[in-house]
Amino acid sequence: MTAAGSSPTDVAAPMLLVGARLAGERGLFDLHVDGGVVATIAPSGAVAATSGIRRVDLDGRWVVPGLHDRHVHFSQWAMVSRRLDLAGTASAAEVAALVATSVAGGADEVIGFGYRDSLWPEPASRAVLDAVSGDVPVVLVSADLHACWLNTAALRRHGVEHATDESGVLREDDCFRLVREIDDVADEVLDGWVAEAAARAAARGVVGITDYEMRWNRDDWARRAASGFDALRVSFGIYTQHLERAIAEGMHTGDVIAATGGLVTVGGYKVITDGSLNTRTAWCFDPYPGLEGGEHPYGLATVPYDELVPLMIRAADAGITPAVHAIGDRANARVLDAFEALAARTEGGRGASVRGSIEHAQLLRRTDVARFAELGIIASVQPEHAMDDRDVADRYWAGRTDRAFMLAELTEAGVELALGSDAPVAPLDPWIAISAAVGRARDGRAPWHPEQAIEARAALAASTGGRGTLPTGGGPADLAVVEADPLATSAEDLRTLPVAATLLAGRFTHSVIE
Repeated sequence: MTAAGSSPTDVAAPMLLVGARLAGERGLFDLHVDGGVVATIAPSGAVAATSGIRRVDLDGRWVVPGLHDRHVHFSQWAMVSRRLDLAGTASAAEVAALVATSVAGGADEVIGFGYRDSLWPEPASRAVLDAVSGDVPVVLVSADLHACWLNTAALRRHGVEHATDESGVLREDDCFRLVREIDDVADEVLDGWVAEAAARAAARGVVGITDYEMRWNRDDWARRAASGFDALRVSFGIYTQHLERAIAEGMHTGDVIAATGGLVTVGGYKVITDGSLNTRTAWCFDPYPGLEGGEHPYGLATVPYDELVPLMIRAADAGITPAVHAIGDRANARVLDAFEALAARTEGGRGASVRGSIEHAQLLRRTDVARFAELGIIASVQPEHAMDDRDVADRYWAGRTDRAFMLAELTEAGVELALGSDAPVAPLDPWIAISAAVGRARDGRAPWHPEQAIEARAALAASTGGRGTLPTGGGPADLAVVEADPLATSAEDLRTLPVAATLLAGRFTHSVIE
């Protein structure tokens, strides 16, 4: 099923990138790219000119490793620009006004994305949407992807009246099922949108993504590669509903999918163990203020521990590395318990060793930081979420925000960080993630818990697949050419750092260089 495919490096022509600067280094350098790899990096002029080789003058621009976004939902990211934009709405009334405009414009269905209701003065209700939409179905997806807000017409159309109350809000698994339904776009249409989104990513220096769409991703990406998609390296996740199929088909994390030019590989086993902060379902040790008398005052544990451990063992024994969603401090502690159970099993000689990841790791106990390091668990974090959620965290995680997005303490403990966006929750642009990690600030506001900021060098390494420096002597020529030294650029300016060119295996996937 899975086998090494032909590599995109087979067709990359030799090239000499001359007059480059390297981040944090003095002087100019030339990079000899051959066969899709960086063969040599030497002081400018030291590499002997070869007749017929293409020369590209970088004119003193900086070259860094190509950027990777460790956590995206790529199909949804490709779709959001086609949906009603609800970002920045501050109340249910503001959302309703946007819906009303869309309905008045003749829409026969309204699908929106991006509302954040956790600080609204009044809760969401289906009556508010019904008043402006009538018989037009309305489905609004929250910015964190963990809740959907529907009017009565949409609840009836999708047969989910039983799953909600007068709020019209679906949360967690009920929401995920509905999102999969509304995301059912014709393959050729979706693939076109994906190609456009990939080109935008390449224009920001991105060479690779980890895609956690809740789909059977193998077929989607194999189809796209067969149709000529070659803009990004893609590692795709496998969810519980597809785990047995993946095992039956012999998939292992890191396997290259055949006939994809070496660009598409099997990723990890994704399992979601709690909710999110904005939906107030992240599983915590302390109750959410104002929800103490509610049904789930501490958030939700969406997979019981006695189910989680066997699932993780099943995946790990089959060679599929667990990549486990945990946001609240209680969820993170419980997932670390599960990884400890895997480690103990390995030490006892039963089962394969595994080095997995926790996806998000937003709120942690300090004692659990050390457990990350001891177990060798990667912290896959999205720093821009700290900027989006700072006011929500100050309200609902009051007194605990010094333990939120603990990048500095994780780094100091020796934990490997992998930065991403969770797009469409945040934009698929690693420079935004790097800026948030370095500056802990946005929109001119004072830094939020600046003691948890990390240095640009560490943030760059965590955004380039762990490579803080350029490969030499045969490393892949996955490169980004930028207009300033990212190690000497302010956190604010990192957000919009201009990218002049992107190379994937020695091929230009983006370039504005004359």
